[in-house]
Amino acid sequence: QVQLVESGGGSVQAGGSLRLSCTASGQTFSNYAVGWFRQAPNKEREFVAAISGSTGGTYIDNSVQGRFSISRDNAKNTAYLQMDNLKPEDTAVYYCAAGTAVAGLEKYYDYWGQGTQVTVSS
Repeated sequence: QVQLVESGGGSVQAGGSLRLSCTASGQTFSNYAVGWFRQAPNKEREFVAAISGSTGGTYIDNSVQGRFSISRDNAKNTAYLQMDNLKPEDTAVYYCAAGTAVAGLEKYYDYWGQGTQVTVSS
């Protein structure tokens, strides 16, 4: 079992930045890929970015490419989502997940956090 807790969400004006954190407990963190997903009101949850457990390989969705980056510090059992040049359409609940592959599909992720709200105003 892996427990995940997101933090760092909040309200920001368009063009601003936020860094989300995903802190894990339980099994060895470096054994898992970490993905970030988001769900806007009245929309399905969608993939944002993912990072491998040990190699640092990343996969960023085209919709946020160039504005968002993902990283992790296995010594701290924490993964990060750096979000720059935020837009109102980035407003959503952001979830981190731990799983077996660096992938954009939810089926590859076994453990999920509770989510953190990000609100971007124009």
